[in-house]
Amino acid sequence: MKSIQSKTVVFITGAFVSHNGWQEWQKYFESKGYKTLAPAWPHKDASAKALREMHPNNTGLADLTLTELVNHYAAIVKQLPEKPILVGHSLGGLVSQILLNRGLAEAAAVLHPVPPQGIIPYEFSFLKSAFGALGLFTSLKKTYLMPFKTWQYAFTNGMSLDDQQAAYEANTIPESKRVARGGLTSAAKVDFKKPHNPLLIISGSTDNIIPASLNYRNFKRYKQNGSVTEYKEFKGKNHFVVGLPTWREEADYILDWINRQ
Repeated sequence: MKSIQSKTVVFITGAFVSHNGWQEWQKYFESKGYKTLAPAWPHKDASAKALREMHPNNTGLADLTLTELVNHYAAIVKQLPEKPILVGHSLGGLVSQILLNRGLAEAAAVLHPVPPQGIIPYEFSFLKSAFGALGLFTSLKKTYLMPFKTWQYAFTNGMSLDDQQAAYEANTIPESKRVARGGLTSAAKVDFKKPHNPLLIISGSTDNIIPASLNYRNFKRYKQNGSVTEYKEFKGKNHFVVGLPTWREEADYILDWINRQ
């Protein structure tokens, strides 16, 4: 397989949080010679505070589906002069895997990704963290805002209360229940047998919402057909990995991985 030549990186954010969380990553990758983009989801191109003020009546966001979200990023990627390297977190990791599967990226590195369809997330900590976002028995026309208590468990476990609160205020935004449910449907399908460009799956040992065991099962589903698929677990990392003070550990690993392909 040819080495990775692309110098364009597209960062794809996950559910529940603002795309602005990639800003330090963008500066860092740009200092290494890359061009970067971190596009917002549809109906999310505003500050976290402004989006929370629209909750629960942001009907455009409430109506958003996973298929529409994937197509949104596919359209962005197709407009670029070269196939980019995708760096996705959580649901953004799933979107990255789907786009890579479609042949739209030269490589993808995914951090604690939501698993594609067919990998059943039976881990208790996942169910405890994500159940509310599915919005069962609630209106799909209303957005879901992760409560602070859930945020503490799902994203920022192990952090001080002050840091948890600061991270919540800066990052947490309302979410579409339709997108969350889409992760359980064919909208989240990946053809694991299909040859693909290099893929790196990164997990964290203390992640509750997307446990390392779930990421490892995601990795194991890919068939060894000459495609480059690598797995790396970082100890002591929760789901807030993009915003942790130690985020450069993952960033440097990704940059080194790109150079090794």
